[in-house]
Amino acid sequence: MLTQLTSFATLGLRSEKITVEIGATPGEGGIIIVGLGDTAVQESKQRVRLALRASGYRISTGRSITVNLAPADIKKIGPRYDLPIALGLLLVNDLVEFPANALKSIALLGELALDGSLRHVSGVLPAAIACRAQGIETLVVPAANGPEAALVPGIRVIAPANFKELVDILLGLREVDAIVPPASSPASVAAIDFADIRGQEHAKRALEIAAAGGHNVLLSGAPGSGKTLLAQALRGILPPLSREESLEVTQVYSVANLLPDTTPLIEQRPFRAVHHTASGVSIVGGGTIPGPGEISLAHRGVLFLDELAEFPPSVLEVLRQPLEERHITITRAQGSVTFPADVLLVAAMNPPQFSIGSVRRMQRRISGPFLDRMDLTIDVQNVPIDDLQQQARNQGETSAVILERVIRARGLQQERFKGRAICTNKEMGIRDLHEFCLLSPASEQLLKQAAERLKLSARSYHRTIKVARTIADLAGSAAIDTPHVAEALQYRQSIGLDAE
Repeated sequence: MLTQLTSFATLGLRSEKITVEIGATPGEGGIIIVGLGDTAVQESKQRVRLALRASGYRISTGRSITVNLAPADIKKIGPRYDLPIALGLLLVNDLVEFPANALKSIALLGELALDGSLRHVSGVLPAAIACRAQGIETLVVPAANGPEAALVPGIRVIAPANFKELVDILLGLREVDAIVPPASSPASVAAIDFADIRGQEHAKRALEIAAAGGHNVLLSGAPGSGKTLLAQALRGILPPLSREESLEVTQVYSVANLLPDTTPLIEQRPFRAVHHTASGVSIVGGGTIPGPGEISLAHRGVLFLDELAEFPPSVLEVLRQPLEERHITITRAQGSVTFPADVLLVAAMNPPQFSIGSVRRMQRRISGPFLDRMDLTIDVQNVPIDDLQQQARNQGETSAVILERVIRARGLQQERFKGRAICTNKEMGIRDLHEFCLLSPASEQLLKQAAERLKLSARSYHRTIKVARTIADLAGSAAIDTPHVAEALQYRQSIGLDAE
């Protein structure tokens, strides 16, 4: 007797179809699971036996049962195969007979508790997307995962609370409860309003430019000058996530098993603050079982690195490539997985002491190529007490007002890049610069003189043009004029790391 059921394995954000084959032969060999399963998969036979007994089914001890998870060269991880294994055991032991089409075009994911109830599993959203892509009509998941699976239109979702309930549904004894996808209702972001930040007009302007074009930012200033406050306020002036972007972010959190039970769809841009003591694996991803790191959990949002000079140089160097390519690939002996990493990087640091030794120590920790990837460098000064008291009586622009300008600038970019695989000015390549960032003779001459004086690298030169394009967008200007280039060059100032 042989039966086959379908499940899915998660590889990065990609889901691979897994065929769960269960065969029974005479003998008393028990249950054997083959197909490159990890410890959680091997332990499934104990969970499944007791869950079936709690559900009212007893497996015959007079048979030797083999469970094969195919293809055998893909590592199977976690308890998600409990559900198809349990259902297959019912079939090969002739304990239930389903209607002819009950198991047609169906995939199953779920962990079984010993009492037969179904527990939440990770990676359901990527599996639901794979189901639709492969033409599988029905996906069975635990009740806790139902709203997440329902985010994908075009598939039928069955989300029972326990195994007995699923069997009754497949036998036609129970109706399937309709699962309504969550309505789009993004909660308000508990961000610091720009109006609450006193002074720092230069820094606020730079962050507005960063939000409008997706540019990376380096904040340099003495402790207590407000760097962390500014970084936290940035989230409040970023445009809302589109539906497509929300699904991208939700997939990352689903795979990382960090999706809140009450939030099946993430609709706010992430803000991930990373401490300098964090390991490289936790920041870029990896591990024995490759998973997303902080740079992927911040996808489509903000990655904040405080005390930049305290991070190990090896970690900062690993960040260089994903910051440029907007994704990160993790390679292990079993293969490679890729996670998205399209982040707006905000880094903060204290300026080096004015001594050659101090500068050189910081140069060894923060390389020139890493600094090249920072589009805007801002010197954050302490606000005098008199100015603080004056500012308290005169409230500045709110985040809502700034956000309106940012959204208008992003709209210009979306129209400009329509039909291309880029959305913001930060993402432009060399050819895009030639097409969309033509400089007037005067602004080109200004940029040339500044590049020679500041000894800008080719990367810094091109990033300055991208920032100038964003400044022009905020001004509603189709052309990049001299004032736009001049302002962009202000944010290429030295932070004291070029001393001899």
